[in-house]
Amino acid sequence: MDSIYKDVVWIDFDMMEQFMVDVFKAVGVPEEDAKICADILIESDKRGIDSHGVGRLKPIYIDRIWEGVQQPITKIDIIKEGPTTAVLDGNHGMGHVIGYRAMEMAIKKAKNYGMGMVAVRNSTHYGIAGYFTTMATQEGMIGITGTNARPSIAPTFGVEPMLGTNPLTFGMPTDEDFPFVLDCATSVSQRGKIEVYGRANKELPEGWVIGEEGEARTDTQQVLIDLTKGKAALAPLGGLGEEQGGYKGYGYATVVEILSAALQGGSFLRALSGFDIEGNKIPYGLGHFFIAIDISAFIELEDFKKTAGDICRELRASTKAKGQEHIYTAGEKEHLAWLERKDKGVPVGGVLQKQMIELRDKLGLEKYKFSFETER
Repeated sequence: MDSIYKDVVWIDFDMMEQFMVDVFKAVGVPEEDAKICADILIESDKRGIDSHGVGRLKPIYIDRIWEGVQQPITKIDIIKEGPTTAVLDGNHGMGHVIGYRAMEMAIKKAKNYGMGMVAVRNSTHYGIAGYFTTMATQEGMIGITGTNARPSIAPTFGVEPMLGTNPLTFGMPTDEDFPFVLDCATSVSQRGKIEVYGRANKELPEGWVIGEEGEARTDTQQVLIDLTKGKAALAPLGGLGEEQGGYKGYGYATVVEILSAALQGGSFLRALSGFDIEGNKIPYGLGHFFIAIDISAFIELEDFKKTAGDICRELRASTKAKGQEHIYTAGEKEHLAWLERKDKGVPVGGVLQKQMIELRDKLGLEKYKFSFETER
């Protein structure tokens, strides 16, 4: 997404991560938790997933803390626990921290019993789902996670936003330089990408969003407003109707909704809008689930990794369509983005530059002098 921005300035990853840590601390997040939150956000930027990185620092996390709908101090209660399972209540704390601790617990259970699953209720947005599945791959495990979200997707043949973008995410270790990580929404696009287009003041492609009458919507800024008001909706993966398989995206989004709510007695669908019946802002109360599977309980880890790597390599080596130069496998583009960005840093466009200055000045973080202030 680098080319979508105007007036891009590249900020060193370490500097940006420390800035985020200090911002989180300044609004009351304990230092250890602030480091987890910042690590998950910067990992998104490192992977080229600009929709879920530092661009969401202020509008998604800091603003919600200031509004009182998200708690900076995360208190996690264990509601129920068995040898391989657990149900946690995040008490509307920092979703990154809740997700990190939940997957950590699932991994520990998998090490002891071969598999572990943890369900979470009353959480908040937890960043890129692929971060948590990668936690598992780094331990020689398969990782799976999903989360519901505020209503965005219209069901097939409908126009009302009912389901969240509800990613169903898998991570599997390979013998390559990067794991296989499939991390994508169950909609054609998702709100984070629309926010990226909004920051770039660019219209949306047709097919991403539909209006109340089923018409295509491309007016980015108004779409962002109307998604919240229920006057616009995202198309499910596959698109509208049944001809292109939109019912499949709708179905998978519903799978994630059920697993993110029914296992843990959590909220779902319209109850995740972030507003009460009088229009007042309230906590989102999101649900997540995390699964870790110890590969060595089935087969030698190195054998699994080689087979997984062979599958990916054969797919990439298969016959390409006319005019195409490369076939990708999941996780590859993110690895390539890291190789490109590791010496450049985070691309920061004009809107984000203003947000960073606002946060610095409002929170009294005077030690930060941004390069873009002198390059304007």
